[in-house]
Amino acid sequence: MAALAVYTTVGSRDDAVAMARTVVERRLAACAQIDAIESVYRWEGRLQQEAEFRILFKTEAARYAELEAAIRELHAYELPAIYAVAVERADAAYASWVKEEVR
Repeated sequence: MAALAVYTTVGSRDDAVAMARTVVERRLAACAQIDAIESVYRWEGRLQQEAEFRILFKTEAARYAELEAAIRELHAYELPAIYAVAVERADAAYASWVKEEVR
């Protein structure tokens, strides 16, 4: 299986929805899920804490480079978090749907 779960975070729900819709419309991901989260991190030497929205994109490994480029294009952050986790196992019918949707 060559499925990936690709994550990023954005600063507002509107940004998350716009990015999710654009990526799915471009067929770079079969699905995008949005969660409200609280992030604590260090940026430019200062401790930060703020609300963010995490987006999980479900895609195929073959589409990763294009998906990463689209996230960078659409992202407002200077240094967006973009990372992928390989999906080791998935329901065969669901995995087939993901593969079909990103063609």
